[in-house]
Amino acid sequence: MIDTLRLTAEEARGLLERGEISGAELWSAYAEAIDARDGELHCFLHRCDDEGGEGIPIAVKDVISTRGIPTTAGSKILEGYRPVFDATVTERVKAHGLRILGKTNTDEFAMGSSTENSAYGPSHNPWDPSRVPGGSGGGSAAAVSGGLAPWALGSDTGGSIKQPSALCGNVGLRPTYGTVSRYGIVAFASSLDQVGPVAKTVRDCAYLYSVISGRDERDSTTVDVPATELPTAEDLKGLRVGVPREMNEHEGIAPGVRALVHKAIELAEELGAEVGECSLPRSVDYGLACYYLIAPAEASSNLARYDGVRYGLREGADNYYEMVERTRDAGFGDEPKRRIMLGTYALSAGYYDAYYGQAQKVRTVIAREHAAAFEDFDVLVSPTSPTVAFKLGEKAANPLAMYLSDLLTIPSCMAGLPGLNVPCGLSDGLPVGLQLIGPQLSENTLFRVGHALERAIGFDFVPERLR
Repeated sequence: MIDTLRLTAEEARGLLERGEISGAELWSAYAEAIDARDGELHCFLHRCDDEGGEGIPIAVKDVISTRGIPTTAGSKILEGYRPVFDATVTERVKAHGLRILGKTNTDEFAMGSSTENSAYGPSHNPWDPSRVPGGSGGGSAAAVSGGLAPWALGSDTGGSIKQPSALCGNVGLRPTYGTVSRYGIVAFASSLDQVGPVAKTVRDCAYLYSVISGRDERDSTTVDVPATELPTAEDLKGLRVGVPREMNEHEGIAPGVRALVHKAIELAEELGAEVGECSLPRSVDYGLACYYLIAPAEASSNLARYDGVRYGLREGADNYYEMVERTRDAGFGDEPKRRIMLGTYALSAGYYDAYYGQAQKVRTVIAREHAAAFEDFDVLVSPTSPTVAFKLGEKAANPLAMYLSDLLTIPSCMAGLPGLNVPCGLSDGLPVGLQLIGPQLSENTLFRVGHALERAIGFDFVPERLR
């Protein structure tokens, strides 16, 4: 019997290559796991049939286009939509023999930090189903931690890979902006959206990144990417690790989270890293406000395409304008409506320069502040999430409290930088995530640091209640 809870993608690949299991047996094991546990966790919005093959199964966030497979972005306005093409990342995982298990739950249009904004109901955290798995990619993170998939694809705009990975106890990478194609991704904020891997281990994360990354002629923002190196080193000799004061001493960080991250930083020093303090004052003070002007502004533009004419939901009416109004009212949930209104206001005549234009200037300041820190350090470290997973419904009525869940992940996203979440222990029985941030195109350095810390910490990625 295959234990899907403990099987990493690397181990699965080895079993297949040695002929110890077949692709059909591996697929069946995950199908049985989904049957047994997804009723409780609600990770998947759509399950795929086994179309045969010998590759490793993979779960895919429901903002990524999959030809012939429903792609709803967690929204009623796209209910029943089946794309006629694959996203570039979908093409690439298929080309490497990976087999799509299904589409995972997400906050509507990837707008949220808990997956409670999904039009199809929330996902649940495998460590404690009364708690959120994070968001917006809570379905992918929960599926990996719950043993329903060996790895998954997510998307990250302001923390939607890193934060749920922290809350669910898995490894998640938000790559450098431009290293992974956005072609075929349901757009939220085009200057921020980035697809990345979610996995049980750093080596699995690195391998999946190598599969999906690289230039794509259909996305002009993509760049050539250095060859991915699967990490093997178990020390950090020669590396300089920076500890931003504002991101490690913020009053919103829970004591249990702070203690475990501090312990991980001490461990990095024991492994040979040179550890020092640095400062990112403007990034932390203004990052959240800056993000919630730029991202909604871009969302208001991107979501204007959902008018009931070309695809998705259409509400009947006597004229075009009434049809658009009814369609959007019925199709969009509260969070997309909130962000569309905020973004439209920020872009409106008389306010553009004061809000969106000013936010773009602050974004430049944030990028420069990070660049200055990387003159002295190779990697920056902080908590990924200020808290462990919170109760379902705990923050649902307070948008600002929910937005603060991404306080520590947003600044590096605004700067287009790669960030890796690595589990660093349990606080009150729930996972705590360590965020590693590097300069552009430094994924290999992040993998090296993450792998060494992962080995030294010895985190057991199987939820305690399922062991």
